[in-house]
Amino acid sequence: MFGSQPRATTGTRAAPGALRLSSAPGRWVVLACVLGSGIAGIDGTVANIALPQIGRSLHVGFGSLQWVVNSYALTLASLILLGGSLGDRYGRRRIFVIGITWFGAASVLCAAAPSAGVLIAVRALQGVGGALLTPASLAILESSFDEDDRVRAIGAWAGLSGTASAIAPFLGGWLLAAGGWRWVFLINPPLVIAVVAVAVLHIPETRDPGAPSRLDMRGALLGIVGLAGLTAGLIAASEHTLDSASVSAPLAAGLAAAALFVLAERREANPMVPPRLFRSGQFSATNVITFLLYAANGAALLLLVIELQTVSAFSPLVAGTALLPITVVMLLLAARFGGWAHRRGPRLFMAIGPLVCAAGLAMLTRLGSQSGYWTAVLPAVTVFGLGLALFVAPLTATVLGAVPASHAGIASGVNNSVARAATLLAIAALPLIVGLKGDAYRSAPQFLGPFRAAMWICAALYAAGAVLAAMLIRDHAATRPRTCSGPIALCGDPVLAAAPEVSPSDHGSKQ
Repeated sequence: MFGSQPRATTGTRAAPGALRLSSAPGRWVVLACVLGSGIAGIDGTVANIALPQIGRSLHVGFGSLQWVVNSYALTLASLILLGGSLGDRYGRRRIFVIGITWFGAASVLCAAAPSAGVLIAVRALQGVGGALLTPASLAILESSFDEDDRVRAIGAWAGLSGTASAIAPFLGGWLLAAGGWRWVFLINPPLVIAVVAVAVLHIPETRDPGAPSRLDMRGALLGIVGLAGLTAGLIAASEHTLDSASVSAPLAAGLAAAALFVLAERREANPMVPPRLFRSGQFSATNVITFLLYAANGAALLLLVIELQTVSAFSPLVAGTALLPITVVMLLLAARFGGWAHRRGPRLFMAIGPLVCAAGLAMLTRLGSQSGYWTAVLPAVTVFGLGLALFVAPLTATVLGAVPASHAGIASGVNNSVARAATLLAIAALPLIVGLKGDAYRSAPQFLGPFRAAMWICAALYAAGAVLAAMLIRDHAATRPRTCSGPIALCGDPVLAAAPEVSPSDHGSKQ
């Protein structure tokens, strides 16, 4: 696909599609992609750990803290598909450099924010940068490396990115203890400068000659308005009655924009979310399951890091490090379970995994002011991590296997957006459902009851996903290489990209 691209001649950049992992230019490219995608991933984890300290410093209620998380997730979820399309059309290195530079500049603004309103606004700008750089990082590896080295390069990217994810909670806790929440954002600019330098010197430019000439800007705008309206209405409902204009107006605008988005995508010549993908019942079912599972996952982990600091009285460093077993279990077992699911079929793994996650969340309902890490937290998060390791790789493979290979990239991008939108809406809706509002996040007695109720609801969402997987997932539909290319190359969690590659000729071999 990329063999016809002109050869790069600047600096030490090699020709697109010709890089070898054993070469110095190849290793530089992997380093830039690891650091770029790692910065965006680390920032989300670390910012969540910082929420209690941000709230106390800026004197805001829980609704504002929801927006600190959701403003970033909103623009990232809404624009990530558009970001991939921009890279295909205008050059993946160019969009990657613009995205990482944008992200770094927004990080400085976050650190300097004098109020919660300013922080929320610049977090939204940060999400725009993330939407540009995230799809470009994997697309660069897809298009830059020789075919024989491509899977190995993505495996190296996956392993190193997973290591970065493992370090993130510890790094966040240390920064909070040493310098306060503003240092969580100030850690980004030095890394951004390094990434830009490496990218300019070593990454070859690639484009998709078949990329559509017209971008789906209307779809992107409607997506932002729809998610923003629903999010704003749900968060406002915690403080106002449902018939209040502060609640009804944004909800109505969000629902209207969502309906218009569906209509616009059906009429758009080059839609951001092609409706034809949803003609596959397997693809549609997997995305419904994805929505349920990632809604539970995002809301549960956000509330857990607050509980550990507010109720269990852990320091930010200990609270961040407490989540490390989840990442370790994922790194050790996700690829292995993905290989087993390929040989035996994904349905069993996608049914059992969410049930194991539900058990882990049920164990977290026992947390209280006297809970110790070794006896209460560690067993629960280890079980939870085991559940994630069981289902994440089979879920990704099922999404990619449900569509033709030529659509694997956009299918993965759509599924990634569904997961991010699910997290966004769950963080907006769940506190409303359990009655978490105002300054409750500062008080152990006020926070503990809603936290336990939220864990049970998230466990129920996982159980519902397990039931749907057992009923709707077909074992022969989940085989597709972890490497994917197309209008957007976006294969989700870097841990999954390291799973064993599956040949397209193997499709349907398991019944």
